[in-house]
Amino acid sequence: QVQLVESGGGLVQAGGSLRLSCAASGRTFSNYNMAWFRQAPGKEREFVVAIRWSGGSTYYADSVKGRFTISRDNAKNTVYLQMNSLKPEDTAVYYCAASTGYSGRYHPGYDYWGQGTQVTVSS
Repeated sequence: QVQLVESGGGLVQAGGSLRLSCAASGRTFSNYNMAWFRQAPGKEREFVVAIRWSGGSTYYADSVKGRFTISRDNAKNTVYLQMNSLKPEDTAVYYCAASTGYSGRYHPGYDYWGQGTQVTVSS
């Protein structure tokens, strides 16, 4: 089992920045590919970005490419999502997810999920 806890969400004006963190515990964090998804009210869960266990490969949704950056610190068992140039359409609950064998955009491919953190971007 892996437990994931997100933090860092909040209210920000359009054009601003936030940094989300996802702290993992329970199993060897460096074995897991990690991802961020988001879900806005009334919408399906949407892939944002993924990073492989080594940190060597990342994969971004087109909607966030160039604005968001994922990183991980395996020594701290934490993955980060730096979000810049935020837009109102980025408003959602952001979830981190973990998988040993999958690192794509298909959310059922991930085995473990956090509870989510709310990000609200005002116009």
